[in-house]
Amino acid sequence: MHPDKKLTWTRNVGIIAHIDAGKTTVTERILFYSGRVHKMGEVHDGEATMDWMVEEKERGITITSAVTSCDWHGYAVNIIDTPGHVDFTIEVERSLRVLDGAIGVFCAVGGVEPQSETVWHQADRYKVPKIAFVNKLDRIGADFHRVIQMLKDRLKAVPLILQLPWGLEDEFRGIIDLVSMKAILWEDEMLGASFSEMEIPDELLEEAEHYREILIESLADKDDLLMEQYLSEEEIQTKEIKRVIRSATVNMELVPVFCGSALRNKGVQPLLDGIVDYLPSPLDVPPITGISPESGEKDSRPPRRKSPLSALAFKVMMDQGRMMTYVRIYSGTLSAGDQFFNPGKKIREKAARLLKMHSNKRERIDQAFAGDIIAVMGLKLTSTGDTLCDETAPILLEPIQVNQPVISVAVEPKSVQGSDKLIDSLNKLSDEDPTFKFRIDDETGQTLISGMGELHLEIIIERLKREFLVEINQGKPQVVYRETITIPVEHEEIFKRELAGQQHFAWVKIGIAPMQRGSGNRFVNGCAEPALVQDFLGAIEEGISEAHAGGMVMGYPVIDIQTTLLGVQIKENQTDLMAIRAAANMAFRSAFQKASPTLLEPIMETEILVPEDFTGEVIGDLNARHGKIEQISTNGSIQIITASVPLSKMFGYSTALRSVSQGRGTYTMQFSHYDKT
Repeated sequence: MHPDKKLTWTRNVGIIAHIDAGKTTVTERILFYSGRVHKMGEVHDGEATMDWMVEEKERGITITSAVTSCDWHGYAVNIIDTPGHVDFTIEVERSLRVLDGAIGVFCAVGGVEPQSETVWHQADRYKVPKIAFVNKLDRIGADFHRVIQMLKDRLKAVPLILQLPWGLEDEFRGIIDLVSMKAILWEDEMLGASFSEMEIPDELLEEAEHYREILIESLADKDDLLMEQYLSEEEIQTKEIKRVIRSATVNMELVPVFCGSALRNKGVQPLLDGIVDYLPSPLDVPPITGISPESGEKDSRPPRRKSPLSALAFKVMMDQGRMMTYVRIYSGTLSAGDQFFNPGKKIREKAARLLKMHSNKRERIDQAFAGDIIAVMGLKLTSTGDTLCDETAPILLEPIQVNQPVISVAVEPKSVQGSDKLIDSLNKLSDEDPTFKFRIDDETGQTLISGMGELHLEIIIERLKREFLVEINQGKPQVVYRETITIPVEHEEIFKRELAGQQHFAWVKIGIAPMQRGSGNRFVNGCAEPALVQDFLGAIEEGISEAHAGGMVMGYPVIDIQTTLLGVQIKENQTDLMAIRAAANMAFRSAFQKASPTLLEPIMETEILVPEDFTGEVIGDLNARHGKIEQISTNGSIQIITASVPLSKMFGYSTALRSVSQGRGTYTMQFSHYDKT
């Protein structure tokens, strides 16, 4: 077989879902039935293969994305199991960035929950084809068709039902396959490893034929050949059905839906079949695109071994004090000992060792090729989102989007001797996690660590103590605000200094104006100065960008401002890059102070599930927290309340919710936007 043809038999997929939908359990069953592991690890026992961190085992949740691989019917399936908790959304973001397909796992009781929506839309943004697995059909309250409706309503997906449940709740026995029109029954005594196909029971046949007709009609709309066969009432072959399903899935026109109960060992093997049958290989997705660092023009790399190397570093982890970098190779070949180029940082790096990962276990390899997801040891300066490529054919790939922290905590070492160790440990943790930041407050000297939520910071603090052996004291959580302006202002600034006997001069005039929330910051060159060289323009933009890092109200980052360059004066032999950058920075800071600056607070989208009897108390409590009720819906006897609430009012909410609902309410919360306090 031609080396590149092996890519046809490769699947790079991720498992995405809301917390507690059963992602890790699904992954464990995939590994067991494919023969990758010989014992099923259970999340509730703290023995899941993919949840290897101590904190994951203790809490029963996935914190870090884990990479593994297995073989299924001759296909190489590379899998990334991602966290479901919103605090660790960066793990999902960077995983989806390098995947070719995704499996969305949905609880048959909870359906499409808030984090499900978030990760689904993340996958949409990266144009990742998806299949869906409705899990936990054995749970009390399971409702398969309700989940299908939620896929349509909440995710705007077009679900294609390929399977129906055979019974629900305690009576869930197996599935009805609408492609083969067979019933599948699993043998409990064999841990679901063996199953049998049989004729569909008479009491389910009418329903199965109804949904089979809908399936064929949906596919006929996507394929002319199938439409002809359907209209002429010819018997349609299974391989033809699968061909059209695959095409529609790869083109993101349909989402095939599977079902089962991973914990009860039912439905996983057909899901594996669906992964290899319907999700794309690296050859089925468009070639990776980027820009040429030399020309700035668009460039692409086809997924071939003999193409120049292009790869993306999507995750960095500390491994016994050494940096381990996870890499997706899009084109070319990488060998242990190879030197390559990081065009973003304009540095050369060397791959000391290449590793094929199975969760936290590893297998040393000599080479990796286009389509592979591996770990590399020996990279010293490469960060999350960096491109690695052949220096003779450089390409800069799109970086990974990173959300900014919204909550911070002050920490200090318990001993003076621990200060250096604390800073060193925080540096390593921030290298691993782009959503984790720390800074030393200039006024107080405090070390402030910032992250995506209370749980995120709890995990960081636990890791500081457990992995890095740093004993610390911590303060109370604080909100990380943003700063902006409310009125437009123009300002001019002169930088005039004598440094080391040399005169430095620059004059800059700018206008700043508020923009719509969520717009970000924008720089516009409105200056007609013909002598303004590109280097000077870059220095002005750089000076303004530096000023964005800390506002003048309380030192928080500045957002949603347009800065327009209105004028520049330069003097020969006096105006250099330093002077013009300093003038631009000073101009922005002075203009900002005159433009009625204000603080913006993180507003959190909160979803509360509570029995109907407690709805009034919960709403009253949210109103007291300055919350805005967006929607109230019903799922049986459970009320689903969606609200926008300032983050500062939500500290300790889990305790308050338990109090007002007698311990029966649950909630999820994720960042929505910034708004005035």
